[in-house]
Amino acid sequence: MSMRIAITGASGFCGSAVARAAARDRDVVCLGRRPGPAGEHRLWDATTDNPDLDGVDAVIHLAAAVGDPRPGKVTEARFRAVNVDGTARLLEAAGPRPVVWVSTASVYRPGPYPGPLREDHPADRQRTAYGRTKAAGERLALQAGKVVLRPRAVYGPGDPHLLPRLRRVVHRDTAWLPGPDVRLSLTAVENLADACLTALSWPKGAYNIADSTAYSRDAAVAAVLGVPVRHVPLAAAEAAVKLGSRLLTRYALDQVTDGLVLDIAKARARGWTPRVSLSSSGSSARP
Repeated sequence: MSMRIAITGASGFCGSAVARAAARDRDVVCLGRRPGPAGEHRLWDATTDNPDLDGVDAVIHLAAAVGDPRPGKVTEARFRAVNVDGTARLLEAAGPRPVVWVSTASVYRPGPYPGPLREDHPADRQRTAYGRTKAAGERLALQAGKVVLRPRAVYGPGDPHLLPRLRRVVHRDTAWLPGPDVRLSLTAVENLADACLTALSWPKGAYNIADSTAYSRDAAVAAVLGVPVRHVPLAAAEAAVKLGSRLLTRYALDQVTDGLVLDIAKARARGWTPRVSLSSSGSSARP
C-alpha cells in the first residue's frame, strides 16, 4: 500500500512543491487553512488547533510564519504561535510517526563565517522573530526524535519571497548590492522537495539542504534579475540599517553579505543529491 503523507503548509511556495512531488507516487493529505495542489485537504489552523492525522503514516511540516517585519512583542507572539506552539501541537498529534520538520539556515548564529557551516554550528543569537522562533520550534522537533532540514534562501518558479526582495535593489536597470561579492548557498525548491521526501527514512537529527555548489552572490543576482550589479559601500548600508531604513534591515543585510555556505555532506551521506541548480531552475525576474 502507498504511504500516506500529511504535508502542512501545502498551499505555500515550498509546501506546494513538496505536495506535487509527493503526489507522484504517494497519497497526500494537505493540512492548512487553504487546500494544496494535490490530494485531500484537511483544515488546520496551526495557531489554535490540533491537526487531524487520522490514517496518516508520516508528516512533512512546512507551515510557518515567515518574513522580516518590525520587531516587537506583537511580532514575536505572532511568530511563536505558529512556529513554536503550532509545532508542539503537530508533534503531539504525530506521536511516533516519522516527521520531517523544515527549518531554515536562519537559525545559525549570525556571521561572518570563516568556512562552510556544518550542522553543529551554534544555533543562537538570531536577529529576528523568524530566526528565534524557528530555532525554538526545531529544538522541539529534535527533542522528539524527528528529522530537521535547514535550507537557505529557497528559490524557484513562483517564488513569492526571495525574488521580490531582490527586485527592490534594482534602480535604473542596475542591482545595487552592499559590500563586496561573497560566496553563498541557495536552495532550489526542487532540491528541498526531494530532500523532504527522502528524509522520511533518515535517522533523527538536523541536516543542511542546499544546491550542490555555492554561488557568487553578484553572478547569481545578475543572472536572476538580468541586470548588472554594482556595489554600495558596506559602511553606508550599515548606517542605513542603524537609522531604521524601511528598505534594509539587519537581517536582510546579513543575507547578502555574510557569506553563509552550508556543508551538505551529512545529507549527501544519506543518499540525497541536489539535482537542480540556479542555471536549470527557470527562476528569473525577467518577463
